Amino acid sequence: MDALFMVGSFCFALGSVPGFASLVAPNTVVAVFFIGSLFFTSAATLQYLQTTGGKLWSWQPTDLAWAASLIQLIGTLWFNIDTAAARLTGLDAQQENLRVWTPDYLGSVCFLVASLLAVRTLSRPPWRAGRPWKVAGLNLLGSVFFMAAAVAAFVLPDTDDLLDASLANSGTFLGAICFLVAARIEITPAE
Repeated sequence: MDALFMVGSFCFALGSVPGFASLVAPNTVVAVFFIGSLFFTSAATLQYLQTTGGKLWSWQPTDLAWAASLIQLIGTLWFNIDTAAARLTGLDAQQENLRVWTPDYLGSVCFLVASLLAVRTLSRPPWRAGRPWKVAGLNLLGSVFFMAAAVAAFVLPDTDDLLDASLANSGTFLGAICFLVAARIEITPAE
């Protein structure tokens, strides 16, 4: 599961790293993001199944870990839609915002809510919880970066430009790095 999160995070980081888009064809950048989203969804599915004891469907609304994993899984599905729609060309600003930006924004909201719930599941204070807090804190920070990137990726109807292309790329890059490091911490054997 953590290795899948790492690969997905690496893809999102690579797709948004400064200069990558100028070195490869635009459809390659889109493919890297789409592949990353599939790895995120695979990892989130395993995480959800872990919280349900392997059941595909389970209703545990009072279990914050279950709620966090379900909401994160839904967020990854929104990212699948977003990254698949990004390959469409010739869209005007309204179509771009509906088909690409809206799923990106909704996926980012899901990641932020899931990260907040995951932090809420930690019973010990941050200074005493060690590894679980590092992972949850990095995922929360990554979700904040993803949310900032999503807001910045809104396409302005008058100009067809992003609200802030630099923040859209840097927020995605930093969010992906946070998730990559968190997954790496999880996969590292405890000392």
